[in-house]
Amino acid sequence: MKAIVIHQYGDSSEFKHVEISMPKPTGNQVLVKVAGTSINPIDTKIRKGIVPNAFQPNFPMILHSDFSGEVVEVGENVTQFEVGDLVFGLNVFSGTLTDYFLIEESFIAKAPMNLPIQEAASLPLTSITAWEALFDRGNLKQGDHILIHGGTGGVGHVAIQLAKAFGAIVTTTVSSNEKADLVKKLGVDHVINYKEESVEEYVNRLTNGQGFDIVFDTVGQKNLDKSFLAVKPKGTVLAIAARSTHDLTLLHNKSLSLHVIFIMLTQKTKEGRMEHSAILNKISSLVEEGKLKPLINPKSFTFNQVKQAHDYFENNEVQFGKVLIENK
Repeated sequence: MKAIVIHQYGDSSEFKHVEISMPKPTGNQVLVKVAGTSINPIDTKIRKGIVPNAFQPNFPMILHSDFSGEVVEVGENVTQFEVGDLVFGLNVFSGTLTDYFLIEESFIAKAPMNLPIQEAASLPLTSITAWEALFDRGNLKQGDHILIHGGTGGVGHVAIQLAKAFGAIVTTTVSSNEKADLVKKLGVDHVINYKEESVEEYVNRLTNGQGFDIVFDTVGQKNLDKSFLAVKPKGTVLAIAARSTHDLTLLHNKSLSLHVIFIMLTQKTKEGRMEHSAILNKISSLVEEGKLKPLINPKSFTFNQVKQAHDYFENNEVQFGKVLIENK
């Protein structure tokens, strides 16, 4: 079978296509035939060596964790899945840029029945991140007014729909009228074009100067300082990009709570991986109920175009949504 590996950290030219042996499931393992994966920022950071791959410390290394596909063989103790089941999830331990891989049955979920199986690969990391941020860390409640930065991004567009599904008032930031139209279709209550309106202006316009109950910052860097400005005193800031330096005076003066979400930490334990599988079951149900739909970038790639896909992602050519890489 085919796999795409890197033998050292570097740019996208490090990707090499190789032949590896077909694995055999035992015990509680299932063998998944990969239909697709999607690109997340962590994938390019691992490839470049910015973030060490704690799950695969040795080369050659198969990258990516998002996947969707079909169960084609099961171990003797498997009870939750059968051959032919369509599934999705995260596979951080052996990677997903490969034709087949093994994974424990308790770490995956059945894919939404009303979504093309390749598109299901767009959901695992972003939806788990959004869920963990909003509900496990942010304790989002019905009626809360939440500001979500980066509404057309991978995590942002999922967070908008989850927050709306659970009764929150949702405001999001965008950079253009075209993106404003996209997030309106996702159901947001208020839209901010951050190029045209300052933090003070939109806080006054949308919260009477009080600040938002919760701010979910999916952007990071200097934007995190804007989040501290936008949230109300004693409010909550959620961040998924916090590898940066900031003056925390405002955080202190407003008595804010800052929660950093990094789901790869949760993936390090069996209990954490099972928790993520339970989240994906809820995500699958929301998709089937019509309450959540992934925003897919119009430009997709195949496994033979992994280099081009990473270049496209890193060159800031992605205007919105998730970039799929399909195994054709």
